Amino acid sequence: MRLPVLLCVLVSLCAAPGPVAGADRSCSDLRQFYTGKGFTSERVPQTEISGEHLRMCPQGPTCCTSAMEEDLAGLSTKETEGLIREAGRSLQAVFNGLHRSFDMYFTELHGRSERSLQEVLSPLGPLYSQNSRLYGDLYTDLRQYYRGSALNLDENLSEFWSRLLERTFKASASTDVSLSEDYLECVAKQQETLRPFGDVPRDMKAKVIRAFVTARSFVQGLLVSTDVVRKVSQVSLSPECERALMKLLYCPHCRGMASAKPCSSYCANVMKGCLANQADLNPEWQNLIDTMIQVASSFSTEPSLDVVLSSIPVRIYEAVHYLQENMDTFTAKVYQTCGTPGEPGTGSPTPHEQKKKKSGSLTASEYKPSPTAGLRLEMQVSDLSSKLREMRQYWIQLSLALCGKLAPGGNSQDKCWNGITKARYLPEVMGDGLANQINNPEVELDITKPDMTIRQQIMQLKIMSNRLKNALDGNDVDFQDASDDISGSGSGMCVGGQCPRSRPGLYAYSPDNNRVRGAAAFQSGFCSLLLLLPVTLLLLLQR
Repeated sequence: MRLPVLLCVLVSLCAAPGPVAGADRSCSDLRQFYTGKGFTSERVPQTEISGEHLRMCPQGPTCCTSAMEEDLAGLSTKETEGLIREAGRSLQAVFNGLHRSFDMYFTELHGRSERSLQEVLSPLGPLYSQNSRLYGDLYTDLRQYYRGSALNLDENLSEFWSRLLERTFKASASTDVSLSEDYLECVAKQQETLRPFGDVPRDMKAKVIRAFVTARSFVQGLLVSTDVVRKVSQVSLSPECERALMKLLYCPHCRGMASAKPCSSYCANVMKGCLANQADLNPEWQNLIDTMIQVASSFSTEPSLDVVLSSIPVRIYEAVHYLQENMDTFTAKVYQTCGTPGEPGTGSPTPHEQKKKKSGSLTASEYKPSPTAGLRLEMQVSDLSSKLREMRQYWIQLSLALCGKLAPGGNSQDKCWNGITKARYLPEVMGDGLANQINNPEVELDITKPDMTIRQQIMQLKIMSNRLKNALDGNDVDFQDASDDISGSGSGMCVGGQCPRSRPGLYAYSPDNNRVRGAAAFQSGFCSLLLLLPVTLLLLLQR
């Protein structure tokens, strides 16, 4: 009777799960870590338990329950999204700083130019003092345009010169001649054909339009870039990314390897997968930054921005002075086109030698900005360009920057957490962008479904780049390329919507710990021997 009892005991011992390495290990360290993250300690077991329930971490002895795994997965996503938003806020702060700096500089240029009107134009006498509002309205229009108002600068400048021609012609007319509004309108229409102000209006218009179009477009570019960063930095990470982040950041704790830092290449693959859509911003982002640098450089190209703005009053004076010098010739041509003004019997206006004024005031050709102003513009352009260049690679450097914060110190390639255990990480690092993630071993993505929020921001970058390129040519055009479908093809798309999916094996070795695997093999062999021993004894007794 003793032999069957002994046999049953031996069989039950071998059938029961054998002791696993660390089965009695305390969970106190993980409890401290878990509660330090803001969770309650009641969920943490006292000692390690079997890990068959784990869905994100490699299965094996663990101190993590299913609820803890979910908690830590959510935390990993929350922390990563927080770092992305923090990086985005830092970048937005740089753009806002550039905007403030340039806006202050440009506004000061504009203000100084307007304040110099009286000094430059006062030699014109009543033609300035009685028409100061006309000059002030010009600066108001320029300021409003720079601030984003829907004004047509070409039309506004043409209107200014027409109104100035009316006032100058009226001021030069004899006091006994009455000039009707219709007659003055006819005079104004001679602006383009007779060119009473010489080449000044045409030359000044081209330079002012280019200066203000580039300045406004540059400011808009800074604002659009800031808005793109803000919106993209708020895009939520995918569920696939949440699982990958949990495995990267907190599974080492669940597996009792809290001291193991994630391998740098492993972290890179996780982040390149999580930020694949963000990396697709890179081509258009770089294009926009490069174009903004071009625009910034154009500010110091002759005639420089400060020269154009500062010389507006001088150019106006030069134009009026030219007309006054040639008023008789212009008047004769006006009479041929518009008729002789005045009531019957009054006769033609007499020549106006007494109203001509020779002035030794500064002319535009003699105007030179102060060395200090030129130096300040040079410094402004240099600062803008250097800071913009620093942001050029932002979207493809973001994944590595996050790894530097989330998984520092993982450069020891043979003793780092590779997603399974503490060993070398063998898979190659993926490229940037959604299309390059098809074989990413850490984050499974459907590369045929790009994030629509990010695709829309890519289009915004493209639109802004084209506005800036047009601005370099002096054209203020709201570019809209209808052939580009935000939801259509592009980076991250496959032919016919079908993408081959080939996911290579993660590792070239069994992920189990060698010590545990050896112990399991020993246990299995020993139990087999024990089972055979009673059977052998029974056969001998029967003999």
